[in-house]
Amino acid sequence: MTDSSIGTPEQLRDPNYTPPLAKAIPLGIQHVLAMFVSNVTPAIIIASAAGIAFGPGADPEARIYLIQMAMMFAGVATLIQTIGIGPVGAKLPIVQGTSFAFLPVMIPAMIGAGTAGLAGLMTGVVIGGLFHAFLGLFVGRIRFALPPLITGLIVLMIGLALIKVGIEYAAGGAGDFNRGQETWGGLSNWFQAGVVLFVTLGLKFFTRGMLSVSAVLLGLIAGYIVAYLMGDVNLSGIGDAAAFALPEPFKFGFAINWAIIIGMCLMAFISAIETVGDVSGITKGGAGREATDEEVTGATYADGLGSAIAGVFGSLPNTSFSQNVGLIAMTGVMSRHVVTIGAIFLIACGLVPKVGAVINTIPIQVLGGGVIVMFGMVAAAGASMLSDVKWNSRNMVIFATALSVGLGLQQVPDAMVFLGDTARILLTSGLLPAAFIAIVLNLILPEHFGDEADDEVSGAMKGIKENSRKA
Repeated sequence: MTDSSIGTPEQLRDPNYTPPLAKAIPLGIQHVLAMFVSNVTPAIIIASAAGIAFGPGADPEARIYLIQMAMMFAGVATLIQTIGIGPVGAKLPIVQGTSFAFLPVMIPAMIGAGTAGLAGLMTGVVIGGLFHAFLGLFVGRIRFALPPLITGLIVLMIGLALIKVGIEYAAGGAGDFNRGQETWGGLSNWFQAGVVLFVTLGLKFFTRGMLSVSAVLLGLIAGYIVAYLMGDVNLSGIGDAAAFALPEPFKFGFAINWAIIIGMCLMAFISAIETVGDVSGITKGGAGREATDEEVTGATYADGLGSAIAGVFGSLPNTSFSQNVGLIAMTGVMSRHVVTIGAIFLIACGLVPKVGAVINTIPIQVLGGGVIVMFGMVAAAGASMLSDVKWNSRNMVIFATALSVGLGLQQVPDAMVFLGDTARILLTSGLLPAAFIAIVLNLILPEHFGDEADDEVSGAMKGIKENSRKA
């Protein structure tokens, strides 16, 4: 429900309208609150996977820098979308942020790599970002190959790949160092994670407005307070962090890691389609119209360019954030300038390393309580997309084959020891083989494959739905 003091209905549907600053600033900050935790979490996860977050190879300065850059270049990428540079940018209220989608590819390649491994990662982000921008030239032409069956499966697989990470974090962290701690899996860790989960769900479902929108952030703050009272928060690093610092180009160096480069380029297809969906959602929810070709193309260009620039300065790939699409539909405010205000706020946070240092003090089990919700929501979003699929025998065979191979390789990463390191990393992510199998089968199998079984499948699905309604 919108406030009439913000503007007329016609103004609120206009991306170029600027509400009064007294209203625009809180609305812009609300967009930041909705995505803040999701934006910095991938940086923390990659730091942990690389072994620079904890243990003998810890590099707190590098971890803080990754968090700092996640904030700053989410803001920069958002400005590219909202303000635009020629044909680059949709000039719509699209909020950009660090993408979860790339984690299943990045984590296997970064396990135990240390700070030195960040050079190959960031080089891959730059090359993958440029390839992503290139997809803008023909993104509309490849949508036919990615119906809800494929996109839903891929998003579901992303969520399933990350759920293990959420549980490990809630128990006390991933990796041998964390698992070797006496407190790993203990009641105190799960209690702190449970506080985050309880507060998040309570605020999400029993409050409205900004409290509901920032439920995960407030849940983490509640868990952080509990962890502090239990003596699990170490604030010693905050004083050593600088009050102001500029980003450094190629801070971690330049190196070629083909597993990361290939993975980034392949995942760019998925991210591009996700952005197309978000652009359509924004124009439908905020303006009641379809997205134009220029908006879709510009958004894809901005996605890639934003990621490439982020990689140059030591940040992870960016993509449009779907939670902010829902926020626009909820507030009814389509102004791109509102989101620009939020982007400026993110950039300001990224210029202050002490903000990153504070985030760096969040205990891993507290973060685990938040990511359990976030990663579960990713999987749930994939399941929601799959609800639009016509479940005949053909589609069930495609889904079953891709899911079995992808999830199986993810659970048994040493199943293909005959492969080289690059191929093994790409395959054991689970995501890329599942996507490849699903796309290929969807293109080559005839539409009426297995017609004789379709009536039985349809009848079974109908029976399940009827029984569910009765229950």
